[in-house]
This record gives sequence, C-alpha cells and structure tokens, in this order.
Amino acid sequence: MTDDSERELVAFLGASIVAAGDWESWLPGERVLNMGIPGDTTDAVLARLASVVAAAPNVIVLLIGTNDFMEAKASVEHVVRNIETILVDLRRDLPGVRLLLVSITPGSDAIAAKITEANRHLRQFVATCHAQFLDLWPALAEGDHLKTALTEDGIHLNADGYRAWVDELIPGLERLRGLPPMSRPMTAIDLGDLAS
Repeated sequence: MTDDSERELVAFLGASIVAAGDWESWLPGERVLNMGIPGDTTDAVLARLASVVAAAPNVIVLLIGTNDFMEAKASVEHVVRNIETILVDLRRDLPGVRLLLVSITPGSDAIAAKITEANRHLRQFVATCHAQFLDLWPALAEGDHLKTALTEDGIHLNADGYRAWVDELIPGLERLRGLPPMSRPMTAIDLGDLAS
C-alpha cells in the first residue's frame, strides 16, 4: 500500500459543482483536496490563487465559469481572459503541476451560446500553458443544456451527473499523467463501486 505522503495531491478548484463532489470516495486511489467554493466566479478564483499555490498540488482540476455567466452576467471575453490568467499564473508559480481544465458545463439555454464560445476559445488555449482540456459536453449535454437525467435544477449535477463526470475524469487524469488508456470500460459503474 502506498503511503499517503508518496501519492500525488490532486486539487479540485472551482465553484459549487466542484465543492459538492465527493472526490475522495469516487477516486479512492488519489489523495485529493477539494478547493471548490459555492458561488465562486473566475474573479474569486483569481483572488485566491495564493492558497492554491501554497497547497502545492501535483495536479489541478479546474472547472469554473458558470457563475460568471449566470450571476455576474460577464462577457465571454472576461471569462476566457480570467481562466487563461488562472492557468498561466498556476503554470508560472507551480511549474511542475499538471493542469486539467474541465469544460464549462452546460447551463440554462440563456447562457448556452456564451458557454459554447468560451469553451471553444479555452480548448484552443490550453496547449499554450501545457494544460489539457477535458470536454464534458458529450457526456453531460443534451443540445444546449444538461441532460435532464443528470440534474435536478438544470445547473448542478445529481449522482448520475457526477458518475458521468467521473467516467470521463478517470481516463482524463490518466492521459494527463501520460499513462496508457484504461484497459476496461468505466461506463457501467455505480458511485458506490468507486468507493470500494
């Protein structure tokens, strides 16, 4: 058994969708730090980057942006610029960190076009700072919004929504670390199985 201090630290950074994740249970082979704060925007994450750097994670999984569009009514340019700045600053202050940017998840139809445009820009940008992009839209979206079965309120994920994310996240983390792809499918798992 690997000692905890020998395992890489994976920090999850973002707003309520990140904060509500039970990452320790769902990723039992990982040492995780949940740095999600409900209601956070890209501005708020930028303001607290020093605490992320101080934690010195080996891997950072970043998902942020929905609240900017929903609550702050921010422009695509503002959100994209802030996320790019977050990635660049993390790369500068933690040069060895592995960065995984998760696509901004589907929200209401009113902000769908902004989210789609922001994700397009971010997907193109990530290579600039040696990060990878994990696109959750194929797993979570139905047209321009979250699949009904994966959410109770159209914004936040339910257990099935998190299962769909974890199914994409596990191979995403493996690709990020340069490991070979998984040898078995993860599509039919139960979140309870992840904890065993």
